[in-house]
Amino acid sequence: MSRTPLALAALSTAAVPGLDAQSVRVGDLAGDYDVAVVTGADDQEWVVRAPRTTVAGAALEAEIELLDALRLYIDTGVLPFVVPQVAGYALLPEGGRAVVHRRIIGDNLDVEVLEQGPGLAADLGRAIAAIHELPTSVVETCGLPSYTASEYRERRLTEVDEAARTGRIPPTLLRRWETALEDVSLWRFKPVVTHGDLAPDQLLVDRQRVVAVSGWAEARVADPADDLAWLIAAAPMEAVDSIMEAYQLRRKELTDPRLAERAMLVGELALARWLLHGVRHRLPEVVEDATSMLEDLDEATLDES
Repeated sequence: MSRTPLALAALSTAAVPGLDAQSVRVGDLAGDYDVAVVTGADDQEWVVRAPRTTVAGAALEAEIELLDALRLYIDTGVLPFVVPQVAGYALLPEGGRAVVHRRIIGDNLDVEVLEQGPGLAADLGRAIAAIHELPTSVVETCGLPSYTASEYRERRLTEVDEAARTGRIPPTLLRRWETALEDVSLWRFKPVVTHGDLAPDQLLVDRQRVVAVSGWAEARVADPADDLAWLIAAAPMEAVDSIMEAYQLRRKELTDPRLAERAMLVGELALARWLLHGVRHRLPEVVEDATSMLEDLDEATLDES
């Protein structure tokens, strides 16, 4: 079920003692959740999230446990940024809980303005490396997924096979992907804690630093390339060099010479997942969008085939 902002505001006042909601607006990053930003009488802003499905509710519970576990690593300086800290809960009539946390102040990351050098691009690389240096037990004890390198490669193979059956993957691009997936040496990586869903609107920055990372519902033990793929695809090339250099310097025992190459491939495979999303949910506009992007990628990579 879907809840109105006013209903979410009521949940926030039930969850946080003393919260006097004065105004409310629809929040970002809805997905499988109803999200609102509530402003209290003291002008403090609060984010309230309520799951729309049982699956989303279970994911939210695991995320709550992870956020609590990450507090130790923030307090000790292992993580150089903050994460949302739950301030209260409100039980939902259909089961599950809505959660409320203080809204963290900062600007959403603008990938296109990243520059080469020791500024924000480098800090972004260090922040992602810090996540990847966390002990895998942090995620595993919360019941979140954990994969070996071979298992993760098989997941990618399955996705490509399913996408190929739609008939919408250009043949040369498909052969290129299959060759890369069959190259076992490309997939010899050490699984690490990954955020799993990094995006500009989940990274808050201030004065050339990453100050907060949100949206941890997709965290897992998996391929570090997942957290780097979107940056390699979207950031200016000179900024990518600074991101990767800072990332590699921050990692203590990084032995993954083909990480950047695999991250580029993972970024391409995201188009196959977008296509499958459209097919599975019968969204023709998404299918056509993915098909168009796949054709553009095919043209752009023909010389590499």
